[in-house]
Amino acid sequence: MDFTNTTVLVTGASRGIGKATARFFAQAGAQVAVHYHNDYDAARHTLTSLPGVGHATFQADISNPGDASMLVDSVVRTMGKIDVLINNAGIYMRHDLLCASYEQWQQSWIRTVGVNLLGAANVTFCAAQYMIRQGGGRIINISSRGAFRGEPDAPAYGASKAGLNAMSQSMAQALAPHKVFVFVLAPGWVETDMALPHLSGPEGNAIRNQSPLGRVAQPEEMARIILFLASPGSDYMTGCIIDANGASYLRS
Repeated sequence: MDFTNTTVLVTGASRGIGKATARFFAQAGAQVAVHYHNDYDAARHTLTSLPGVGHATFQADISNPGDASMLVDSVVRTMGKIDVLINNAGIYMRHDLLCASYEQWQQSWIRTVGVNLLGAANVTFCAAQYMIRQGGGRIINISSRGAFRGEPDAPAYGASKAGLNAMSQSMAQALAPHKVFVFVLAPGWVETDMALPHLSGPEGNAIRNQSPLGRVAQPEEMARIILFLASPGSDYMTGCIIDANGASYLRS
């Protein structure tokens, strides 16, 4: 796959799936906008690891509508355009109904939905305006199998990802006439910093054995799927939700 002369914005690109995706796009010739929230050092490490030239970092709290708009405007002003948007930024906050206080419950919902759903929706809105004017683009939203199987320890996470799926499919219908195509990738467990406390703890083996492969995914496996969806020829898949969970959860 060749992404020469393509500008890609990857939110949450300082680590995990976002970092692997940024690296794969850069290796394929793209110029990459590396978004981060507050870990500048990690984002800088991602940036310096990218082959090629023309990449840049951008800071924003996408749960803030003003920051979401500023992020997109800054990328276009600095890099000239946005051809591909990867809405990867996300958070997971545990808030078990039986253990969390009411205050913890509220804050988990507000913050999780703010980043995972409203943040992605606002970045999508702003990026889509540019994509429509430039004659097309691609948006790939990173969801989760939790949108389908449930997240009993973090219900706001599952709900936010289910909302992201619905938003993505609505946008796929709205934007297709403008040659802006929208896709969803729904991973299961992936070996990222966010998952490490679970994978390295007493539940680690049980998590790995949820898949008949006996392991969790690597970020690079998700990045390859993302690049496929972003490549020419996948237009008729717009609105799709790709399950990539190692057969750990099969939905009808």
